[in-house]
Amino acid sequence: MPPRLFDGVMPQAAHSRSRSSRLLLTGLALSALAGCAPVPEAKVNQAIEQAADGAETPLLVGARGPLSPEQSKAVLARLQTEARESDVLARHLAIEQAIAETPLVVGNKTQLLRDGAQAFHAIFAAIRQARKHVHLEYYIVEDVQNDGEHLSDLLTAKRREGVQVALIYDSYGSARTPSQFFDRLKDAGVQLVSFNSLNPLEARAGYAPNDRDHRKILVADGAVGIVGGVNLSTDYESGSLATSKKPGQPPPEYWRDTDLQIEGPVIAQLQTLFLETWKQQKGPALEDADFFPTVSPKGNEVIRIIGSGPDDKLPRYYTTLLSAIRNAEQNVWISTAYFVPTSQEVEDLEQAARRGIDVRLLLPGKSDSSLSLAVGHSHYSELLEAGVKIYETKDAILHSKSATVDGVWTVIGSSNFDHRSVLFNDEVDAVVLGRATASELQAILDSEMRDAAPVDREAWSHRPLGDRFEERFSRIWQSLL
Repeated sequence: MPPRLFDGVMPQAAHSRSRSSRLLLTGLALSALAGCAPVPEAKVNQAIEQAADGAETPLLVGARGPLSPEQSKAVLARLQTEARESDVLARHLAIEQAIAETPLVVGNKTQLLRDGAQAFHAIFAAIRQARKHVHLEYYIVEDVQNDGEHLSDLLTAKRREGVQVALIYDSYGSARTPSQFFDRLKDAGVQLVSFNSLNPLEARAGYAPNDRDHRKILVADGAVGIVGGVNLSTDYESGSLATSKKPGQPPPEYWRDTDLQIEGPVIAQLQTLFLETWKQQKGPALEDADFFPTVSPKGNEVIRIIGSGPDDKLPRYYTTLLSAIRNAEQNVWISTAYFVPTSQEVEDLEQAARRGIDVRLLLPGKSDSSLSLAVGHSHYSELLEAGVKIYETKDAILHSKSATVDGVWTVIGSSNFDHRSVLFNDEVDAVVLGRATASELQAILDSEMRDAAPVDREAWSHRPLGDRFEERFSRIWQSLL
């Protein structure tokens, strides 16, 4: 998997870059650091406070538009019952409504997808079953395979069937993908957009090399969607930990990740995000293939999709996440690939732990970004002192981005717990309100935390002085990570 943008250490699996490429990235990093806008902390705090003070009944939308007051009341009553008579769900619902700027949509079905095997199986199945259109937006796109079938073969076959196929890939994230892959898709009639080219002569939407499309979105026929942390990357083809090792050889690096498959009316929000990015990047005109069909209810999940980007006046996902942490009553469990927290995030996690909330962080024990790992380590002492529990994964590279709060609020998406997701990246996250998805994610996190290594506060305080100095020094780059 390509290295994190502006990370100084490249993973062994990544292709080596030329000296000129490294110099280009270093120059971009320095210029971005000089002109980097800070996280708008005061604006975020004001938005959360105003939302809490003026929270209104949340807007609920169904397959045919806004629900009536009676229908909304029935849905909220069911959710409240699932929340075991606590008022915490009502507060999460009301505050988010004022912040997220997208309505809650009822009638959806969800399925958690663990790691590449489950995610690729679901992605290939959704593409295979599409009859009108397939829209893909991914940071990394490679010719991955599932059950012996390559992505390029499947997409070209769908085009032969007359299905519209449109693909947005990030020009940096997919830089190591052979051009022959994209050439084959283009020749087959797949519509392609390379997001924010690093070459200023090829930039179609203004030259912004530090702004990246970090989203992972699949939309099929406007009715099925998949979001999460799984890229279309061959790094996920290592199989399970139990089967990936070959005799006499070290096992390949195993990537631990989470996707969410969604069926139902909320897919219209994912479709809108894709089309907005396509237009913003000046993609070729797409023939309308019934992008927004009327989708009947598929389940009982209440979901909102949050698309965030560097042009937002208020970082919507970031603000929503902080509001959920600040209003937690029982627990806050977070899994993230890159833990480079803002000062607000550190403070909110510490305050939650000090008021008795069960705050747990599942973080990577090893990473493709050594710099991000060092920055995260520099915050451990203060978090452990406040009572935050930290677990580091073993035998895998953690890449998932998920959180659950109070057993009723769940988020799965592409946003990491870092500055880059707030300031530079286009991200997408699905917020699910209700107990079913939260319970499923909490069970997964609980299992992974039991298999992970807990960070002991006393032992951590006695780690080598050199390590502590290096970790503190790494913070100079944290606004870019």
